[in-house]
Amino acid sequence: MFRGALLSLLCFALSVTAVGGAQAAGEPALRVLVLDNAAPMSFRNEFGELTGFSVEIARAVCGEMRVRCIFDVTTQNALLDTMSKGNADIAAVGFLETPESRARLLFAKPYYRTISLWLARSGVKPGQRGVKVAVVSGSVEEDYGRKQGWQLYAVKTNGEVGGPLVSGVAQAMLVPMISALGLQKSEAFRRLDLATTVLRAPELGGDASFGFSPNRPVLQKEINTALDRIKRNGTYDRINSRFLPFRVS
Repeated sequence: MFRGALLSLLCFALSVTAVGGAQAAGEPALRVLVLDNAAPMSFRNEFGELTGFSVEIARAVCGEMRVRCIFDVTTQNALLDTMSKGNADIAAVGFLETPESRARLLFAKPYYRTISLWLARSGVKPGQRGVKVAVVSGSVEEDYGRKQGWQLYAVKTNGEVGGPLVSGVAQAMLVPMISALGLQKSEAFRRLDLATTVLRAPELGGDASFGFSPNRPVLQKEINTALDRIKRNGTYDRINSRFLPFRVS
């Protein structure tokens, strides 16, 4: 029931992936940061391999760029620090550009559009007193909730954000819509039968982009060109259809 409601709103390498063959011998690989508990965008499959919409888009981009990419796992909360310190080259995560992220990262062109959802039992409204709201630590949703003065319950990963509602620790959650779809794999979460509201605040939705190190400005043109190519040759659409039940570009 909940999955249908969401749809209506918008109606091999585990750590190293070598792609292409044009990279000069001995040239350092690009370090790409991904999340590993954020289905359907980035997660581990039954074999323990990293996959998901964002991961496979990143692999396709690396292939078009003809570079070797090393995929490392991080958390949402650690992304900005790791990237701004030059400890990784690309963050294959859907960043919304904010004043804080613009001060610490460079951005490729958008690769999908996103919105944020408020999910709660019927009658529980945003800003209601006494409501504890589950969010992902380091996310734009957490930042928004803090600015609103909400009582928050922050978890490390998107895959964990449904737990506080199932246990009763939180009474609502604020998450990207695609993350809410991923939570539908949990029967306990589905049984909550939550009401869904799209929050229209500008900082909670819009174009989402890969971030990349300010030490590697040349990557902007290379990533953008690669994104254009995978959209023209059909790779983007095939990845979209594999992981998502609707078009996000």
